[in-house]
Amino acid sequence: MIDLEPLWLTAKLATITTVILFFISVPFSYWLAYSKFKYKTAVEAIVSLPLVLPPSVLGFYLLLAFSPQNLFGKFLSDYFDIRLVFTFHGLIIASLIYSLPFMVNPIQSGFKSLPISLKEASFTLGKSRFTTMVKILVPNIRSSLLSGLIMTFAHTIGEFGVVLMVGGSIPHETRLVSIEIYDEVQQMNYRDANIYAMILIVTMFFMLLLVNIYNNKTKRAN
Repeated sequence: MIDLEPLWLTAKLATITTVILFFISVPFSYWLAYSKFKYKTAVEAIVSLPLVLPPSVLGFYLLLAFSPQNLFGKFLSDYFDIRLVFTFHGLIIASLIYSLPFMVNPIQSGFKSLPISLKEASFTLGKSRFTTMVKILVPNIRSSLLSGLIMTFAHTIGEFGVVLMVGGSIPHETRLVSIEIYDEVQQMNYRDANIYAMILIVTMFFMLLLVNIYNNKTKRAN
């Protein structure tokens, strides 16, 4: 019988990361889509870095940043008694950074796909930017929102390099499914590794299937 704790920790991390990133990414994506900020292209490049950086590289620098021996980690430890290295809280922060583009990019694309007249008409009627975003624009990019939610959740579930660097493999704390698979393979316990791997494959397949079904229905409706 496999240990269900890694499955629970993985689902918990993915859910927390997805919810937090959703509320961060909607206004941030709106700003990226419509802002005329001079260095916006550089900001977009920074946001997309986790897409091209090896996870071990990002995990290494996050490990350094979170370490109590360095400025940021020392500040959190000395003044707030917060430790991020090899803790679940550290995994949340790392996952927020690592999964950010998977939420931001689809939502930003959704905002960009809307006709500019929709936003201008709302402003003409005296609606604020916040009201326009929440009540006018966001309801019209539901497929982009769903894509962002599903891709972020699925990507967080499949994290390995960043999780291993920042969280290690601490039972009941940071040992996620991806780490459990690695540990089982190291012990040549291929049966349990296969069960965990199949759970991830089936879960991600049905999540991606849900996105495709919804997007196809939306296209036919339009």
